[in-house]
Amino acid sequence: MKDMTVVVFGGSGFIGAHLVARLSAAGARVIVPARRAERARHLIFLPRVEVVQADIHDDAALRSLVAGMDAAINLVGLLHSRPGKPYGPDFKRAHIDLPRRIVAACAVARVPRYLHMSALGADTNGPSMYQRSKADGEVAARAEPAVAATIFRPSVVFGEGDRFLNTFARLQKWLPFIPLAGADTDFQPVYAGDVAQAFVNALGNLKTRHLVYELGGPRIYSLAELVRLAGQYAHHPRPVFGIPDGLARLQAALFELLPGDPVMSRDNLDSMKVDNVVDPVIQATTAAALGIKLTPLEAVAPHYLSPSERFDDFRARAGR
Repeated sequence: MKDMTVVVFGGSGFIGAHLVARLSAAGARVIVPARRAERARHLIFLPRVEVVQADIHDDAALRSLVAGMDAAINLVGLLHSRPGKPYGPDFKRAHIDLPRRIVAACAVARVPRYLHMSALGADTNGPSMYQRSKADGEVAARAEPAVAATIFRPSVVFGEGDRFLNTFARLQKWLPFIPLAGADTDFQPVYAGDVAQAFVNALGNLKTRHLVYELGGPRIYSLAELVRLAGQYAHHPRPVFGIPDGLARLQAALFELLPGDPVMSRDNLDSMKVDNVVDPVIQATTAAALGIKLTPLEAVAPHYLSPSERFDDFRARAGR
């Protein structure tokens, strides 16, 4: 890992910040492209990390970014897209076209490794556009035989700054109760730091080439259980009620009309038609094979969801 040079697409995001920090700590030189460099300013103080302003959807820029790299890592992903068949144009651009163009640039530049972020539940025949696009993205990631791809499929990812538990915590601050779609769907949430470490460990191990890793945490929860925990840790517990599919789809359609990313879209509901857990039957390659001891949600979430815990952490850092 030491003296390795890596370009991380999507490195300024939630999981990217964890990964870039760990790559830096391991001695790697890390290049983080960003359309707007100021969005990655939280990374510039890390040793051996360079933020460069670039349009990653431009082929010439891609070729320049991967030139001389030992590996390319792609974390770019979307949760929402305009509709389409088998998926919308936004999913196609981010989940399929981009990885295909990255590995094509890697092949030209003779970059030997490509690590790709997919998602648990990726399935060409899956019920949601998201799942179908993630599956076709895995095909795109393997499009160049000369570039050895390693693919990761995490369940929902939690950690400070996540848009999952934090969203439900905020909702419970303002709403008297939570009408919840997909309440009985199972998830296996995995800590962002563990996902980042999976990438780091795989990058340093040539035996991970051409493999797919499913990343789930140490425990499975229903969505309703996770929402209740978010409210409990944020000190705003509210009653959580599951709602039927018809009402859920109406609720999601209304959310889609609001400005910004919706709390829940109809495509998200489609994704929740299947549980989001590591399948024990297929004996998938998991975090354990990478030597990772999984972090329980209960060991992390209270510290970033609880207002008092955040204040105590601030005081500790300030030496008060």
